[in-house]
Amino acid sequence: MRGEGRCAYRRRTRSSARRTGTGLRSVICSVAGRSGQILVAATSLAALAACSATSDSNAAERPTEVEKATTVSACKPVVFEQSPLTVCEAIPTRHTIKLALGPKEGAPYRSLAAYAAARPADAPLVAFAMNGGMFDEAGQPIGYYVENGERLHKLNRNAGPGNFHLMPNGVFYGSKAKWEIRTSDDFYRNVDDRPAFGTQSGPMLVINGKLHPKIADNGTSRHIRNAVGIDKRGHAWFVMSESPVSFGRFARYFCDELKATDALFLDGSVSALWDPARGRLDLGAPLGPLIVVEQSEKARP
Repeated sequence: MRGEGRCAYRRRTRSSARRTGTGLRSVICSVAGRSGQILVAATSLAALAACSATSDSNAAERPTEVEKATTVSACKPVVFEQSPLTVCEAIPTRHTIKLALGPKEGAPYRSLAAYAAARPADAPLVAFAMNGGMFDEAGQPIGYYVENGERLHKLNRNAGPGNFHLMPNGVFYGSKAKWEIRTSDDFYRNVDDRPAFGTQSGPMLVINGKLHPKIADNGTSRHIRNAVGIDKRGHAWFVMSESPVSFGRFARYFCDELKATDALFLDGSVSALWDPARGRLDLGAPLGPLIVVEQSEKARP
């Protein structure tokens, strides 16, 4: 069955939050994919460093951001149609969004741990961060990419294989005050000013409140996936699956539960999350562009 119209294959199953009640921080060290993750209860930075060293001998040392982060996380676990997800909310009045590929004139970070270790001590607090778009073997973006107002890769409107070219694909972009998602063709036709940040990926999951017409209800392709959606209030929702999930189910979560007007798939299999407030830093396969959500100055306690 193919999705057509407004949330065409909507299910009645509702999501429910399931939180652990240990009171301990949990650190996730990803080893050779999500199925090989090690979940460690940790109460100190030393435990996190030990976990990182075990899973990836080349991983950057864990920074002190975990210790100075606020206790309230912007992310929470939910379950949707029997699939465990982590959903993180960014609010324009509380957060700023930026992209990070690598140090200026340097090679890409390739991991959240390396990026975290490179952040200056006086940098704004990180609410959360995750991988942010598709990339080549060197970690360079394969589509439109703007970081700090500088375009590093032009819009890719070419046909081709793979998820990126399952048209329509799209662009997640914005400034300090406003974030948007548009199909690549819409972006090409209607966006003249260069945004502060922008990353192109594909496919779109939700387009103007409707599910992508080429995505099956619950297809056989199952992977760890992450994506971003925008709702009518302008809030950005970042979601990562904690077990393999189909495109159809993943798209329905954005449409049915988050009421996203538009949502864009970011990547699969390599998906990773950094949530300092919960002491979570995923390691694993090399990454490309990173999306970083920082607490704005006025939102700090």
